[in-house]
Amino acid sequence: MTAPVVTATHLRRDYEVGGGVFGKPQTLRAVADASFSVMPGKTLAVVGESGCGKSTLARMVTLIEEPTGGSLSIGGLEASREHWAQLRTDVQIVFQDPYGSLNARHRIGAILEEPLKINRPKMSAKERTEKAREMMALVGLRSEHYDRYPHMFSGGQRQRIAVARALMLEPKLLVLDEPVSALDLSIQSQILNLLLDLQERLGLAYLFVSHDLSVVRHVADEVIVMYLGRAVERGAKDALFDAPRHPYTKALLSATPKADPRGARDRIKLKGELPSPLAVPSGCPFAPRCWKAQDKCRAERPELNEAEAHPAACFFPEN
Repeated sequence: MTAPVVTATHLRRDYEVGGGVFGKPQTLRAVADASFSVMPGKTLAVVGESGCGKSTLARMVTLIEEPTGGSLSIGGLEASREHWAQLRTDVQIVFQDPYGSLNARHRIGAILEEPLKINRPKMSAKERTEKAREMMALVGLRSEHYDRYPHMFSGGQRQRIAVARALMLEPKLLVLDEPVSALDLSIQSQILNLLLDLQERLGLAYLFVSHDLSVVRHVADEVIVMYLGRAVERGAKDALFDAPRHPYTKALLSATPKADPRGARDRIKLKGELPSPLAVPSGCPFAPRCWKAQDKCRAERPELNEAEAHPAACFFPEN
């Protein structure tokens, strides 16, 4: 049986904020509890409002930040600090902004070869150049682009360069942090189709972070919905989109634009603002905005039953 590329168990990430000179700092729990696994060739999407912790989760999986609690393993190896250097070749990230993620002073060839210079010091200059040109062709860039600078490319081309750079070390997992949100709609589809094609060719696993549910529906195999640092629902893409169980998921899906303007829409408008992560409500954190909340919801916090195929952290889930 094929083993997961990445496995996370009750991951947590806290930050100490505020306090000043004499004040006591507060604990901001950006990710309170996240458990998941990603198989080779599969895509796990993480969705939710801004501030739900999905980008923090991506940084932990990419080994940019160390978890405060829980466990993380990549390729069967525990992602402890002593293994970071070894594991960083197995997981790479594609950032949201293709304009800010590339060094404007370097030519494209140098940008692509840099990971090899750092992590494959025994490779010759000729081998690095051949590898860079091979990756350029794989993502749809021409040979003459090798000596050009980033400012000479469009947003879609720059994101292709970012994808090529992420693939230079032949990783097992790509973390895609809003990889198409900064692009025009027509270009978004090209990059998404490129990612799907690369996944099929190379057997890559993707952790896809996004707030755009229409994009998620196109690329994901499984979806996790996060709210205030916790997973509130998890399931296969079709099950979650066709029959959402958590009220928050149902509200998110109701706000997704539909291609048919004549189709009936049952838009759910949530009342109130997203609570501060420094003052998470007691009980269910979604209760202050939930139209189904009862006294039990305000007193107790529902848990996500990991044993279920389509669990939801809700006492009164949707039927």
